[in-house]
Amino acid sequence: MSSINKPIATLSKLEQLNFLMTNRIPRRWSTQFIGWFSKIRHPWVAKLSIFVWSLFAEDLRLKDAKKETFDSLQDCFIRELKPGLRPIEHSPDIVTSPCDAIIGECGTIQDNTVLQAKGFPYELNELIPDGALCSKYKNGTYITLRLKSSMYHRFHAPVDCHVNKVNYLSGDTWNVNPIALKKVEKLFCKNERAIIELDTPDHAGSITLVPVAAILVASMKFHFLSEPLDMKYIGPNHIRCNADFNKGDQMGYFQHGSTIIVFASKGYELAQGIETGKRINMGEALLTGHQSPA
Repeated sequence: MSSINKPIATLSKLEQLNFLMTNRIPRRWSTQFIGWFSKIRHPWVAKLSIFVWSLFAEDLRLKDAKKETFDSLQDCFIRELKPGLRPIEHSPDIVTSPCDAIIGECGTIQDNTVLQAKGFPYELNELIPDGALCSKYKNGTYITLRLKSSMYHRFHAPVDCHVNKVNYLSGDTWNVNPIALKKVEKLFCKNERAIIELDTPDHAGSITLVPVAAILVASMKFHFLSEPLDMKYIGPNHIRCNADFNKGDQMGYFQHGSTIIVFASKGYELAQGIETGKRINMGEALLTGHQSPA
């Protein structure tokens, strides 16, 4: 039986158990251990690890993967998909989802306040410590995209864009599942995260992506940066780069499941059908916006 069809009470117990198992253990140690273990390249270790993982991730769909076999657990986590499985909505006024995800809280940013979960607000500058950047999103729109561990873990450009820097903020590694978001205040503001402002010449507004790492993850690899951003990273927090993307191009990947929060300035609206709890695939319409004047 898929997790979608399980009784709500059962899901709640599973989420409670998940919270206890992943947040009442040494998070940093366990994350570093899994990071090391997942990279072991041995066919039997890989097969056994993926089998155990599949017992806890019933919706794992490896038949969609480009490869048929994997030489490590990490190789499976960061798998690519077969060509054509994620068609891109190319309408110029559409901002697409950067990843496969379950939609969490979404809607209008109330002045500078964003909802993590019902009754758990946080201020935008607590997540993004950049006053000038935060001001662009006052009364704008936000969408929280949660990547389950079983999902495709690569993220893609939601619009044609240019990236000239990444701001990396080291932090904790709390689990980011729904039960944790209802228990830990300002969780996203505590965890490891990166801030990526997109320069969007074809759009009149502003868009920023905030990938947030979590327990057993805490590692983000961007194709346009030489080093992964994780607990071992000791470089500058503000990392200069020069990367151009067409909508749908790969930007990087998480090394497990996690979250991407999308912020859009005033003038963007949620695309039709976008609501909390819905599954969305990379490339599907997430926001509608206004093109820049020709």
